[in-house]
Amino acid sequence: MLVRAGLNIHSKEIHMEKGHNFVQEGRKANLLKEDISLPAAVIFSDLLERNLAWMQTFCDKRNVRFAPHAKTTMSPYIFTRQREMGAWGLTLATPIQIYNAYQTGAKNLLMANQLVGQANMRIISQLLSDEDVQFCCVVDSIDNVKQLADFFSAADQQIDVLIELGTEGGRCGCRSDEQVQQLVTEISKHHAVRLKGIEFYEGVIKGENPVNEVSRFIERAVDTTLLLLHQSAFDTDEVFLTGAGSAWYDVVADIISHAILPDNIFPVLRPGCYITHDEGIYQQAQDKVIERDDIAGSVPGQLLNCLEVWAYICSVPEPGKIIVNIGKRDIAFDAGYPKPIRHYRNQVGQKTEMFKWQVTGIMDQHLMIDIPTNSNVLPGDIVAFSQSHPCLTMDKWRQIHLVDYSFNLLDTIKTKF
Repeated sequence: MLVRAGLNIHSKEIHMEKGHNFVQEGRKANLLKEDISLPAAVIFSDLLERNLAWMQTFCDKRNVRFAPHAKTTMSPYIFTRQREMGAWGLTLATPIQIYNAYQTGAKNLLMANQLVGQANMRIISQLLSDEDVQFCCVVDSIDNVKQLADFFSAADQQIDVLIELGTEGGRCGCRSDEQVQQLVTEISKHHAVRLKGIEFYEGVIKGENPVNEVSRFIERAVDTTLLLLHQSAFDTDEVFLTGAGSAWYDVVADIISHAILPDNIFPVLRPGCYITHDEGIYQQAQDKVIERDDIAGSVPGQLLNCLEVWAYICSVPEPGKIIVNIGKRDIAFDAGYPKPIRHYRNQVGQKTEMFKWQVTGIMDQHLMIDIPTNSNVLPGDIVAFSQSHPCLTMDKWRQIHLVDYSFNLLDTIKTKF
């Protein structure tokens, strides 16, 4: 899998991506030796494996199925590692994402979204021709149920659906019990659509201390599932009850674990950002998880940020200010600015007080940083950055390098965004 493109940039056979590796056979490329063009995105391989093990262990301790939201990385390599580590399946957001996950060998596929549009339905129809595939999407409207029924009836197929619950002012999902019952009635009219369970996403609930509201929402999902089971509304032997983003997965697991559920109801958790973690919003969320949940606190180790973006200082235009050659096209900025964490020159780490560096602005290809006026910085110095919200860093890269703690390139993984 290693990318060894050589040095002949005039060759028409070479396709260069950001973070291009110029090293040919014979030795490992190294970030500090400037073997790789910067900016480049890197993942520390050892930390990635630890994060994989941590969340799988949590799910095993909670006795729930794990279908991580794979939209975070859209990396076939990581999809495979998640399943090898024990994930029951994968969660995706779009039919194209589902297709790319299927291409890696994944058979248990949840689309935590509505399936709409003829072309999108054709993609799923092709996957359903594989009898080993277990696919579910969500529904929250009678119109969508009718659309699915028309398409898959004509294709002589059945599609499994989950009724999505939502909150007022939130995202998708049924707002009321009446809407749920109307959907149950409509689904029962169509042989091509089978009701398999209940889906929810609690991450849309905001506030200073939303834990009580989040808990009530999860309890509503449990109660709805049990009610529909009592009504014999589900069309499949296995019934799914699925939720949990990366902030409240402990609360979801705790409430479901304390509910008295029949053996044919299978809880499925779906956090995704754990895989690379961050030093921003998800570290803050994880700190609260550990405070709240004894099971999470008992899992060996901890989730750690393993995704960084490396770049050059490209300009020192005035005392106290540097410009770095990364921007909105390279790293997430929606949940806080990138955080400079290490500084290198001539392959040597500099004794720089990074906490005094303040990012003040970001543009397409530039990051502006205020620094102490007496700082020892030069154009060409390398700066490593952590980030907040890994989904919106990963999606900016077609290749990401796996590295060790000495910054040697171990492998290069591809993404399918």
